[in-house]
Amino acid sequence: MKIATWNVNSVRLRLPNILQWITAQQPDVLLLQELKCQTDQFPEMEFKSAGYECAVFGQKAWNGVAILSKFPITDVMTTLPGDAADEQSRYIEATINRFRIASIYLPNGNPVDTEKYPYKLNWCDRLIAHARALLATNQPVVLGGDYNIIPEARDCFDPAVWKNDALFMLQSRQKYRQLVNLGYTDAFRVFNQQDHQYSFWDYQGGSWPRNLGIRIDHLMCSPQAADRLESCIIDSAPRGEEKASDHTPVMGSFRV
Repeated sequence: MKIATWNVNSVRLRLPNILQWITAQQPDVLLLQELKCQTDQFPEMEFKSAGYECAVFGQKAWNGVAILSKFPITDVMTTLPGDAADEQSRYIEATINRFRIASIYLPNGNPVDTEKYPYKLNWCDRLIAHARALLATNQPVVLGGDYNIIPEARDCFDPAVWKNDALFMLQSRQKYRQLVNLGYTDAFRVFNQQDHQYSFWDYQGGSWPRNLGIRIDHLMCSPQAADRLESCIIDSAPRGEEKASDHTPVMGSFRV
């Protein structure tokens, strides 16, 4: 089973790109982030025509997450536990083919001297607590999405540029490490130890042609999912297409 994650930066704007990619790559499950549309505006019919069921948690103008699957989607959850007042559409989770799979759009957190950074850290704490609870189910769990965290210096083109950014602040990286210490595996790093492998390139400053990127999109796997992991790649080709998202897909293959 191929599971991919992709921050598409407006699902309606990138729809031709997404349909082209899924036709070529045929992921069984596709986790989308930053839909930038309400649930009832999601292009569900187009994806159904391509062979996918859809579970969607949208939000007007920004945020929004979805799960697309060739297999039945059951037991959908759209609330990350821990803050009943949080109305941002950043989390959706479901059971697919005996895997528990989530699409995550973790807060950016910038500027760090505003309430946005404490919100990011609190959101991370909620995710870590829920990830711990998921481990207790003994299911294969894949928590995929845009984490807005650069795990290590080798995951960005220049650590000095990012040292005061919420994506690379020490506290942010510590939250990622806490998830790893629970027992979750960064699928990409199982097979790829090279430096300067990126999943995001900004639209500004010629970042894409100059390969000035960062790796912030991750497939985090429970031990049961990691045991089934056969491969994981970053497919950078979609970033070079016309009207591309600033992110590109990350895709893992799992035995079922």
